[in-house]
Amino acid sequence: MKIDKSFVDGFPDDKNDMQISKAIISMAKTLGLKTLTEGLQTNEQLEFLQNEGCDFYQGYYFIKPIVKDEFLRILKDI
Repeated sequence: MKIDKSFVDGFPDDKNDMQISKAIISMAKTLGLKTLTEGLQTNEQLEFLQNEGCDFYQGYYFIKPIVKDEFLRILKDI
């Protein structure tokens, strides 16, 4: 189940966005599903989502968009 970037953008100022995200994570767990958050940009967002039990994350916090050749070079170095 995906948590849209539009909710994450509101962290930590918009408490409604945070409560909605918590509810999505809780509902996913109840249904036996994993959660993915998109648009992660700050450590504060990551910590909140980790504490709530989100399973997967994507966003600029980890890496900015890159071209294919750079991506392949990164994979080769792993």
